[in-house]
Amino acid sequence: MSAVSPTRAVALLRAAIAIAIVVLSLFPVGAWLEVELTLVQYSADGWWSGTALVGLVTGLLVWVIHRSTLGDVVPRAVAPLVHAWEQRPVVAIPIVAAVAFGVYAFDAWWIFDRRPLLIDEIVQAIQARIFTAGQLTLEAGAHPEFRSIMHLVELDGRVFGQFPPGGPAMLALGELAGAMWLVNPLFGAASVAAFALALRWGGVAPGVALGATLLFGFAPFVIFQSASHMNHVTSLTFLLMAAAALMYATRTDRASPWAGLLCGLGLGVAATIRPLDAMVWALPAGAWLLWRALRLGRWETWLASGVGVATPMAVMFWVNQQMTGDPFTFGYVALWGAGHGLGFHDAPWGEPHTLRRGIAMMAAYLNRLNDFMFETPVPVLVPVALSIAWGRTMRGVERYLALAVGMGVLAYIAYWHDGFYLGPRFLYPAAPLVALLIAQVPSVLQARWPRAPLLREGTYASFVAAGVCGVIFVMPIRIAQHQSIFTSFRTDLGAVVAAAGVRDSQDLVLIRESWGAQLIARMWAMGLARPAAEALYRSVDACVLDEALTALEADGARGDDALRVLQPLRRDSARLLESTLSPDDTERMLPGATYGVRCQQRIAEDRAGYGHFASAWLVRAPSGVRWARDLQARDTLVARRTDRVWLLRWVRDSLSPPRPVVERIDGDSLWRSWGWMEGG
Repeated sequence: MSAVSPTRAVALLRAAIAIAIVVLSLFPVGAWLEVELTLVQYSADGWWSGTALVGLVTGLLVWVIHRSTLGDVVPRAVAPLVHAWEQRPVVAIPIVAAVAFGVYAFDAWWIFDRRPLLIDEIVQAIQARIFTAGQLTLEAGAHPEFRSIMHLVELDGRVFGQFPPGGPAMLALGELAGAMWLVNPLFGAASVAAFALALRWGGVAPGVALGATLLFGFAPFVIFQSASHMNHVTSLTFLLMAAAALMYATRTDRASPWAGLLCGLGLGVAATIRPLDAMVWALPAGAWLLWRALRLGRWETWLASGVGVATPMAVMFWVNQQMTGDPFTFGYVALWGAGHGLGFHDAPWGEPHTLRRGIAMMAAYLNRLNDFMFETPVPVLVPVALSIAWGRTMRGVERYLALAVGMGVLAYIAYWHDGFYLGPRFLYPAAPLVALLIAQVPSVLQARWPRAPLLREGTYASFVAAGVCGVIFVMPIRIAQHQSIFTSFRTDLGAVVAAAGVRDSQDLVLIRESWGAQLIARMWAMGLARPAAEALYRSVDACVLDEALTALEADGARGDDALRVLQPLRRDSARLLESTLSPDDTERMLPGATYGVRCQQRIAEDRAGYGHFASAWLVRAPSGVRWARDLQARDTLVARRTDRVWLLRWVRDSLSPPRPVVERIDGDSLWRSWGWMEGG
């Protein structure tokens, strides 16, 4: 049997990758593998009808082009833009980046109310404020459960965010300027510029480079992420800066130590923000520079890149040492344990993460990337697969991005968390590669079928048709979805309580959260580790758990003693259902369970309305007012008899979104009802 030629082997590999992308992104792989996911599910709603609609509009556009002079006018209009992009990059690239910044900033103001909304964003914003105060941590206080929130680490009497320090440090730059909400729009615009430079120095044809830059910079997935407070945005900026420097360093045989240093710095800073993403981008970059050093005997660039990587990482290790007591232990490991890391093992709260589940999750991510990348009614990874399968050559920048993104996809298969926010956020680093591959589709088709100009025209027309249909039919729905999420986090709590007469340090505001959130905080107060508390909450009927916690609180049980009492309650976990009694569907209930008066009261409070305490950490005014989570009988632990005590809750009705209401609580009544906890 004759050996397969290298060219043939590469073609077969590209075809296999293309087939894998199509299968994973278009078909219900999770259902085939019998894996149920919490947040990210397979979706193909409207693809057939959407593709048919785009095909119809494409046909009409091609017909109009051939019946008019548009076939000549459009190329003549585009040619000067491509020429300016090629000849005057110092002007063209900043203009595109500035427009992108304007779009991102407008969306941050219009869609997200300039606020961090997801708990990940909120905790990083909290840590950013800690940094700007000149500290790494805060004191936890006597009863931290009244202010504890998910993803805040409480260790040795100190409080700090669980995330690597680089992301909050970027937000701290905006906090110092009084505009944290503009950090991601600025870094998003910088990503556009860095990507454009990477394509230019990577030798990509000007027309393709311009198209890829525009597709990336104005993709809805990129727009929405860049309007948020998520650390994916700042991380990608430094990764693309590293990619641009790498392309500059490798475009000639001459040594480029400064380019190597910038490449290393980009990767090193990215590692302080999202270490996994930085690692998978650093490995092919380091290997490429090392190969060049071995081949050309010029070690300056490779050594300089090492210095660049090591410098910010050394700072990160020092910060970790101060926070967690170990330079290589991040906050999320200190909070959730070793189960938080990569690998096929039990997740922090007990659910096993297997290879099958990891593949199902990645298939769901790729499936959703079809929807969220460009918000078109057609699956966008199909042209990506075609570009991979039919492309004849790959320039260095394309090979590098493909390796980095491919390694990232494989790495996230081994990550247990079902992450989804504003799209499949773990695939955000894939956005530049997707944009480049789609921008290459017309030239790939022309190279494969040079005598079929109609195919090329139809391709451009299909891009326009997909974009127009997306703007008309898909984007309004997505914008409305994003504007409606996390309504209680959008509330200006300071203004609400100030209007009610809350004004100084004698005022204590208790925020009413759901019954489920109170149960979790009470377990934290008993000294239960976050994984144990989360596992119990997910596997015990809410009323059963409430009664057990009340008894343990009365007995003063803590830590392992409390855990030994609570663990047997998980025996009915297989029978549990999502609660149908409370609006908080994270609460669990046993079918047929009968709730007593106390539990019925908690359910009634849930139905009356609740909010979330996390955003209280970011309230600036009124100055001096104290904030605490409402924990019912435990509230006397933080309330003094001289306090003016207020309850902030959200009232729900069927006709409008929940609205905040501030009510004065009679102090004597509070102490009569809850005084048994005094001194507890």
